Amino acid sequence: MQVDKEFCMSSYLMYRYVYDSSKCFAKGIPCRQADINFGRTAVRDKDSLLKVLRTSVDEACTDGGAAIALSGGVDSAILARLVPRGTKAYTFRCVVPGIEVTDESETAKRWAEINQLDHDVVDIYWEDIVAAADKCMVNKGAPIHSIEAQIYIAAVRARQDGKDKFIFGENADIIYGGMNGLLAKDWLYSEFVDRYTYVMPYKVLKNPSFPLEPYRKTEVNGHIDGYDFTNIYFRQEALGTYINACETAGVAFVGPYSMTYLDTPVDYGEIRSGNTKYIVRELFRDMYPGTELPAKIPMPRPVNEWFSGWKGPVRDEFIPHCTDNMNGDQKWMVWCLERYLNLIERSQAGGQEV
Repeated sequence: MQVDKEFCMSSYLMYRYVYDSSKCFAKGIPCRQADINFGRTAVRDKDSLLKVLRTSVDEACTDGGAAIALSGGVDSAILARLVPRGTKAYTFRCVVPGIEVTDESETAKRWAEINQLDHDVVDIYWEDIVAAADKCMVNKGAPIHSIEAQIYIAAVRARQDGKDKFIFGENADIIYGGMNGLLAKDWLYSEFVDRYTYVMPYKVLKNPSFPLEPYRKTEVNGHIDGYDFTNIYFRQEALGTYINACETAGVAFVGPYSMTYLDTPVDYGEIRSGNTKYIVRELFRDMYPGTELPAKIPMPRPVNEWFSGWKGPVRDEFIPHCTDNMNGDQKWMVWCLERYLNLIERSQAGGQEV
C-alpha cells in the first residue's frame, strides 16, 4: 500500500472516491473499496428484471429482518410492491430550520400506504450529518459522498428498530439508463472529462495531480461511451457509498437492482427521446397501472443551504477562496476532504482512531 496523499485527494475530487485501492492518504490507513465483483443475473426485459428483483427481495425478507429505504421515485416504489405487508420503510428528510427544501416524504408515504408498509420519516439535521460523516470516513479510510451520512443515519435507525438488512433501489439508474445527463450525447474524450469530473483538482489544491486512468481506460477512438463508463466507475463509487454507510451502521446493504446487468445494448434512442430507464418504467406501469410516473429527484440533500455561509478550507493544501464560485455539492467535497485530513492528523497525534 503506497502513501500518495496528492493522488488520493485528486482522485476523490475528480471521481468521488479513490479508484486505486493500492494507494492511501496515510500510512496504515487503507482506502477501502467495496467488492462489486459478485455474480449478477442477465436482464433483457421487464419480466426478467421482475424475476430477479422478486428473488432478491424474498431472500432478504425471509426472516423479517429487512427494512426498505423508500423515496418518492420509481425504483423504490417497485421494490415496495415486492416486500411483505407491514415491512418497515424509511424515508430520509433533511431539515434546514426556517427554509423549505426538497421533501420526498409525501410521495413516499403514498407508496407506503398503497403497499401497506410501516412508514417512518427520518428527519436529518446538519449536526447529525457532521457526526455521521466522521464515522463513515473512519470506516472507509477516505472522504465520502454527501448522501453517505444520510444513509448511515437511517441505517442506524433501522438497526435500533431491530433490522439487520436495508433494501435500496440503488444502481437502477446506472444499469438501466437513468443517468440521462451522462447519456445525452456521444461524448468526445475531453467533453466527457469536463462533464463527469466533480471538482478539478487544480482549482482547489496547491499541489494537484490529474489522474485520468478511468477516462483513458474507457476511451475508444477519441470518444467515451457514457453508459460504459458509469457501469464501471460510477457503479464502483455508488455501491461503495451505500455499502460503507450500511456497514458502518451495522446492517447489511441489499441492492436488488445491483444484482442484475443489462444483457442487451442500451437503447440510446429511447433515453434521448425522454424515456430514460425504459425497462424499469415499463415494469412500474405494470405494477401500478394507471399511475403517473413520479418525477426523478436525486436523493434530496440541501447542500446549497448547508454551505451558504461556509468560507472555504483553511488547511495549507488548499488554494484560498477556491470554493467561492462552487455549488453546494462541490463545497461538500472540499469540506469533506479537509475534514478527513484533519481526522488523519488527530489520529496520528493520538486522538480519534482512523
